Amino acid sequence: MKIVNKKFIACCLMTASLLFACEDLTETNVDPNGLQTQLVHPNLVMPTVISETGIRVVNLGYQDIAGVMQHTQKNGWASAHNGYDWGGSQDWNSYYDVLRNNQLLHDRAIEMKMEFHQGVSLVIRAMMFGLITDLWGDAPYKSALKGSKGGAENLQPVFDSQETIYMGILEDLEAANTLLSKSKSEYSGIDNNVDLLYAGDPAKWRKLANSLALRYYMRISSKKPVESKAGIEKIVGDPATYPIITSASDDAAMAYAGTSLDTSWPTAAEFGNDPTNYTRLEVAEPFVNTLQALKDPRLPVWVKKVSIPLVVDASLPAGTDKIQNGKRYLSPDKVGNAVVDTDPDYVGLPVATSALPAAYNLNPTPNQGELNPHVSGLTDIYKKSKDPLLKARLCSAAEVNFILAEAAQKGWAVGVAETYYKKGIEESLKAWGVGASYATYILEPGVVYNGTLEQLIQQKWIASWTAAAEAWFDYRRTGLPDLQAGPVAKRQKLPVRFYYGRDELQLNEANTRAAMDRLEVTSYSQADGQNSAWSKPWVLQGTNKPW
Repeated sequence: MKIVNKKFIACCLMTASLLFACEDLTETNVDPNGLQTQLVHPNLVMPTVISETGIRVVNLGYQDIAGVMQHTQKNGWASAHNGYDWGGSQDWNSYYDVLRNNQLLHDRAIEMKMEFHQGVSLVIRAMMFGLITDLWGDAPYKSALKGSKGGAENLQPVFDSQETIYMGILEDLEAANTLLSKSKSEYSGIDNNVDLLYAGDPAKWRKLANSLALRYYMRISSKKPVESKAGIEKIVGDPATYPIITSASDDAAMAYAGTSLDTSWPTAAEFGNDPTNYTRLEVAEPFVNTLQALKDPRLPVWVKKVSIPLVVDASLPAGTDKIQNGKRYLSPDKVGNAVVDTDPDYVGLPVATSALPAAYNLNPTPNQGELNPHVSGLTDIYKKSKDPLLKARLCSAAEVNFILAEAAQKGWAVGVAETYYKKGIEESLKAWGVGASYATYILEPGVVYNGTLEQLIQQKWIASWTAAAEAWFDYRRTGLPDLQAGPVAKRQKLPVRFYYGRDELQLNEANTRAAMDRLEVTSYSQADGQNSAWSKPWVLQGTNKPW
């Protein structure tokens, strides 16, 4: 388990065997001299739950889903990242591990009458079940987390419909809003050090609960437009009862302690981590081209300039291939039919164009996992163990404002779309340390508000850097941005879900296959059949989106 707050680590050394174990906390009471779950204090469980939730979000949005949404591509070991060759390797075990620990937090908070902790646990429950149903579709929900009770109905739980799960999520968030509505002094047992997101501030957790409700109302807006419109209008129309995240200072963004491999950013180069975790990631061509075209001030924060630009010069003698003054000069005959990018500053890796992406742009040493001198990698902060910008971004003011801009574009009574659009951009720039550039950036051609959903989703896609799962879920319901799969991708469309894992098919086959039967097979499902990453779950069925 990864713990990401140094103050928490310092104050909880006495419980290290609990907090730094990888196992499910609800299963650690087998030792009569060890932890008894019925006696666990909620403050011992809360950091586990929060940190592991943050890790799940980063592992999605900075790794293979960043490949799907074409923020990044990999120059080696790239088939899953670049080409969506996922097979049946995905499983939700780690997600349900978080939920089991969170259930312990919730149950103990009820027993000890700790309403703040109850509210936090409902927010985490909503977020984790939201990820599960967003990623897979139908899933165990009402019958989940009961395995310790035994019995086939608990060990082999039925899968609830995606619709049921989304509505349950919204109910949990409504309950959390009520539980978190008091002033801090009215709660018992709050320990600022163990709350890795908001240092024990119930007002900020309340904002997160209602901001997540906005997210999920918009998620189901194509399937349940009446309910979504009413829900979002209710929240926006009563800010005293339903406060939301409107400023980057309230973002649900969890920092990394960086004191060990387990508490560091995933591509950190310290503590014995594989250095190729960092060097194999390069910026994707569609993303960097968009940032360049818009003169986006976040570009140099995220992306390195090429270390050796290419210069193709017809005036050079045939056979010329030399490095001079930091540039590589080539005569046209040395290029031949190769596609090259001679941008002197930023070069993105094309999406799934080759089985050997490391060779792109005439890389003289096309080895997997090595930096290509002619392609832009990520900036050095992404090989650090910690940095003020390295955070698990669970929900942000930028996202909330873009949701409300979209709601306003739909004609819902929430305010002015352009105002929210501009605010979304401004808060994203602030979050990434370039807020001073807002006044200039907002006037750039292509950034000036034009009232289209395409432009709004493009900016939301940009703002989802390192949290690309949300961009994926937006893409699925809107078809935007208009991203295309590369020629060597597994299918010629982007996937829309994860495969149900092998464990479920082996251990809970009947219920898993019943859920698969409810998926809509598409022309891109092909040999994968119903369980395909290209078969549509309920939230997409009948919408003609994203394709």
